[in-house]
Amino acid sequence: MKMIILASASERRKELLAQLIGRDFEVRVSSYAEGTVDGLDPTELVMHHSREKALDVAGGFKEGIIISADTVVICDDKVLGKPEDEEDARTMLSMISGKDIKAVTGLTVLDVASGKLITEHEMTVVRMREMSGKLIDAYVNTGEPMGKAGAFAIQGKGAILVERIEGDFFNVVGLPLFRLSGMLEGFRIDVLHLDGY
Repeated sequence: MKMIILASASERRKELLAQLIGRDFEVRVSSYAEGTVDGLDPTELVMHHSREKALDVAGGFKEGIIISADTVVICDDKVLGKPEDEEDARTMLSMISGKDIKAVTGLTVLDVASGKLITEHEMTVVRMREMSGKLIDAYVNTGEPMGKAGAFAIQGKGAILVERIEGDFFNVVGLPLFRLSGMLEGFRIDVLHLDGY
């Protein structure tokens, strides 16, 4: 049975991967420094980041399946990462208020032993409610926006900020499970029969 390694510090991704595979896995946080890369659109950028995270973590293993992801929120063609502070969170929430935004995740699966690597992306459209300054302040005061792309957590109190979504809910949380399960099949890993590979 091949070891599975999640290259992420995200508690949400840990929970989602545990939900999907139902067995123990390693967690190794990549030392890769994310940043903008000239010439890449947001979709290419998250795919690039996820690939680099996987390759960075792969250096510490001789075998195993590495899973890495990178998620951003796009509003009016502007990429929104994690807010730097509470004021930045307020600015982001004001920007996405009442709009359709896109959550885009780059996803990489890498077999360390063979070097086989697959990188794909998933996009979900999220309709945000109109937010008053009072609502934004109250939400920021919960502390939840910090560390979240776009300054909201759809799986937490931020659920009240989302009118509807089109696409994979889990992608907005940070790990598109449907796409990931399909990618794992390309490595002969069936999440319903994990003992069979």
